[in-house]
Amino acid sequence: MKHIKTLLFVFLLTLSTTIKAQETPFSDLLQNIDSREKTSLNGLWDMIVDPLENGYYNHRLQPKEDGYFMNAQMQSPSDLIEYNFDTSKQLMVPGDWNTQMDKLYYYEGTVWYKKDFTYTAKNDEAAFLYFEAVNYEAIVYLNGERIGRHVGGYTPFQFEVTDKLKEGNNFVVVKVDNKRKRENVPTVNQDWWNYGGITRSVHLITVPKSHINDYSVQLRKGATNAITGWVSVTNGKDGDVVSIAIPELKKTVNTVLKNGKAEFSIKAKPKLWSPTSPKTYEVVLKTATDEITDQIGFRTIATEGSKILLNGKQIFLKGISIHEEAPFKTGRVVSVEECKILLEWAKELGCNFIRLAHYPHSEAMVREAEKMGFLIWSEIPVYWTIQFDNEDTYANAKNQLTEMISRDKNRAAVVLWSMANETPEGESRLNFIGNLAEQARKLDDTRLITAALDTQAQGDDGNLIEDPLGKVVDVIGINAYCGWYAGATDTCAQLKWSSAYNKPMIMSEVGGGALYGHHGEKNERWTEEYQAEVFKTNIEMMRNIDFLSGLSPWILMDFRSSRRPLRRIQDDFNRKGLISEQGMKKQAFFTLQEYYEKENN
Repeated sequence: MKHIKTLLFVFLLTLSTTIKAQETPFSDLLQNIDSREKTSLNGLWDMIVDPLENGYYNHRLQPKEDGYFMNAQMQSPSDLIEYNFDTSKQLMVPGDWNTQMDKLYYYEGTVWYKKDFTYTAKNDEAAFLYFEAVNYEAIVYLNGERIGRHVGGYTPFQFEVTDKLKEGNNFVVVKVDNKRKRENVPTVNQDWWNYGGITRSVHLITVPKSHINDYSVQLRKGATNAITGWVSVTNGKDGDVVSIAIPELKKTVNTVLKNGKAEFSIKAKPKLWSPTSPKTYEVVLKTATDEITDQIGFRTIATEGSKILLNGKQIFLKGISIHEEAPFKTGRVVSVEECKILLEWAKELGCNFIRLAHYPHSEAMVREAEKMGFLIWSEIPVYWTIQFDNEDTYANAKNQLTEMISRDKNRAAVVLWSMANETPEGESRLNFIGNLAEQARKLDDTRLITAALDTQAQGDDGNLIEDPLGKVVDVIGINAYCGWYAGATDTCAQLKWSSAYNKPMIMSEVGGGALYGHHGEKNERWTEEYQAEVFKTNIEMMRNIDFLSGLSPWILMDFRSSRRPLRRIQDDFNRKGLISEQGMKKQAFFTLQEYYEKENN
């Protein structure tokens, strides 16, 4: 009887046509921007806070034709212009406004950003405004003209502006709105800070008119002696030659464009990327007009029953979850140096695996993690109770998924695409996430699909994993907080687990909170001793799960959350970090470190 619910939901998933997952090609988003000619637009931007959106709507709530995006200047003393970017306050980009200005700490709404820059045109050149991320909705104007809109706070987007730039002086205005909405992804309810602003870098990128815009280079699925892929060229012609070279392997192949894409296959046996040997190769892609160089690693990832196989061998994922929260100063991570600090802490902990929760982290974070040998779980913010029956919400999630996979598909470190976190069981949810998984496999069938579940039933032998979403994913993530949200710490070690699925399971969240420096008995909540005891007893529980393939406890470092108001303890921080926001290690850090040191492989 316990499996009837599972079979019913799988049946509904097959039959349901509420939301159809259609194959969507990758966008024309430029790949590997560090290999491009680019001008940074980072630095101080002029800003205007606009909680009533007076710069966008008139008093009839109709969009203005002469809003703040026009950057109007007084031409005579009698002109009525009720804003002025040039005398306004400023914000640093990249960065969030919440931690840059005390008055904006809790602010959710619209802020206008303006940046002046100069441009010198070249023949046969295309230009793009490229944003690594803006949270959450961005409307972009160039020299007063609207050039586009993007929704989603954690993935890159671009607009071609070749014919819109002026020789010499230009200005860009961005309307940034981080208001939480019920239909958004994530929705109104989330357990991390809703940092608003242009939170990642902005670039003016120039490329040849005919240029390489996208590519995929990886081992053929299931093989270690064949590198396959494709190169997409904008403004190329059928028959144009594309060259793919891997100098260290002494391999070069030439192929030709057909309908804008050139496919290739190279017989080669590269040294495989792994946490203990994160080997990458220089890959050079060339056309008659463009050239790109990337560092790409090659590895295989698969499952066999309840095992995860990296390069054909079983691996246990010794991990930690990480939020994109900057160490020491807090706020959004904005630099490579901050990424490295977080990753070095994870390395010191003994990790070979990181869960980048609960949204795509920066490209810098992914690339630095790959260099350091971390396997990566990458996730989109389908979180808690989003509107699973809303077609626009699905389209939003699907777009974020596509942008995440598009950007990071050539990163060997990424082995898991996560579709969701802690979502409630139901037909519309199963249909929604099932279709996302189908879309992910169409875009990239070489990686594993997962999701973090917090719905466990009670079976004959203890906790039973029977969530019907387990049928959809390749690897089951389980969030379980024995000793914190359920049960006393002394009950955790004896907890038993079973699964309705012969699949690997990752304990994707486990842990409890503590304020660094707060000490007491091991049964006294919020003390370091209590948190350490939670980890000790849960580690004993996990040792007895024979289908456990890894874990990513919650979480590396304390992070801001407006759900956490307890004064003198939380103070707007989720305190489940093993390290405080000021970089101080709690006792539980060393408890988990000792466990990882004793684990094989």
